[in-house]
Amino acid sequence: MTQTIAFVGLGAMGSAMAETLVKKQMRVVGFDMRKEAVAQLEAAGGNGAASAAEAAKAADILALMVVNADQAEAVLFAGGALEALKPGATVILMSTCAPGRVEAIAARVEKSGRHIVDAPVSGGVTGAKGGTLTIMASGTKEVFEGVKPMLSAMSSNLFYLGDKPGQGAAMKTVNQLMCGVHIAVAAEALAFAEQAGIDPKLALEILSGSAAQSWMLKARGPRMVADDGIVTSAVDIFVKDLGIVLDAGRSMKMGLPLAASAHQLFLSASGGGHGGKDDSQVVETYRALRKK
Repeated sequence: MTQTIAFVGLGAMGSAMAETLVKKQMRVVGFDMRKEAVAQLEAAGGNGAASAAEAAKAADILALMVVNADQAEAVLFAGGALEALKPGATVILMSTCAPGRVEAIAARVEKSGRHIVDAPVSGGVTGAKGGTLTIMASGTKEVFEGVKPMLSAMSSNLFYLGDKPGQGAAMKTVNQLMCGVHIAVAAEALAFAEQAGIDPKLALEILSGSAAQSWMLKARGPRMVADDGIVTSAVDIFVKDLGIVLDAGRSMKMGLPLAASAHQLFLSASGGGHGGKDDSQVVETYRALRKK
């Protein structure tokens, strides 16, 4: 029997993920606060809903690709989406959230008679469009197996981290630590090359073929050299995500000095008016500091 998937959160990544599911012949009912995002899903062959609760009504799976845990709680509890789900349905929390918040949400979901899989993602818009995301999932094994076909449709790297919701979120926190630091150091290196009088395009080419290369340098470097205005993930997303990293470090009494430095750089870029721009534009923090 074909499962009905309610997909809430049709941003840059969420819309691409939902459309990938539609392309894989899955029945998707989507909702987003932006009507144009719902219309885009409908044009791709999916179904639109006027609210999260309407999308979730009688669905087998409710996937949440919202900004943070606050929004997830608002959709599930205040917005009525959890209550609209059929008994025994599964919530898949795919947003980047603090592990402790995921555990608290999971407890409330399970108390309602529904199930939950904690399944944050990595791979950006490109991975979402191509169905090649890395997904880090946790939850009871039986429930995970039940939603595995859906997760596999969006992923080329699907990992099961254990039966406790929050373990996926913990691994995503580790991932975001490295991503944030990599973007920050790429920005620092390219800004330094510019200040040294090196053609930034040439510097990027050299770095991309040397031992200094990284996935983030390849993905973000070109937009650091010449901003094309495309936003794949905003500066403010890393203000949030690195904040989650630092909060997790504090809870474990573990110092994370590189993550803290990167967080300050993204925070400075946001304060400088670049919060809504692509995260590659953290480079503007360095350009504002250097000698004219």
